[in-house]
Amino acid sequence: MKRCVFAGTFDPPTSGHRSVVEACLKIFDEVVVAVMVNTKKRPLLSEEERKTLLEKLFAGNPAVKVVIFEGAAVDLLKSQNTVFYVRGVRNSTDFEYETADYYASKKLMPGLVEIYIPADQDKLQLSSTLVKNSVKFKKELFDYVPEEIEQDFLKMMEDKDV
Repeated sequence: MKRCVFAGTFDPPTSGHRSVVEACLKIFDEVVVAVMVNTKKRPLLSEEERKTLLEKLFAGNPAVKVVIFEGAAVDLLKSQNTVFYVRGVRNSTDFEYETADYYASKKLMPGLVEIYIPADQDKLQLSSTLVKNSVKFKKELFDYVPEEIEQDFLKMMEDKDV
């Protein structure tokens, strides 16, 4: 069975994240979506809230497994028994960042296979920051957040200082 890992902050999960997972499912038998704990970031949603949203988003698909992980991506890959690491890229800035990270990770895990999945054209501008700003300024979310989790996300945001 071929398994990949798609890791990120997912604060919150967006339609772009869903597109990457859907692309992965065309290639892999299982996709591990990992909510990463990044002590340098100050997410609005807790790890558990983000995991809950992702589990609801992919509830109908047993090939998607959601986990929370703190540590290096290579350790996550090892814990999930895979060398396939998927990264979503929207632009050249994402590509340069991911490529630099790839070469550092490759030294730690020589068998690493990193796969870049370009964002759909209509999602190039989409980011979790855009979503949080839309909520902060009470603007429409459009299709930035998948409709399956939009109301849950908005409910979670009611208690946050945005």
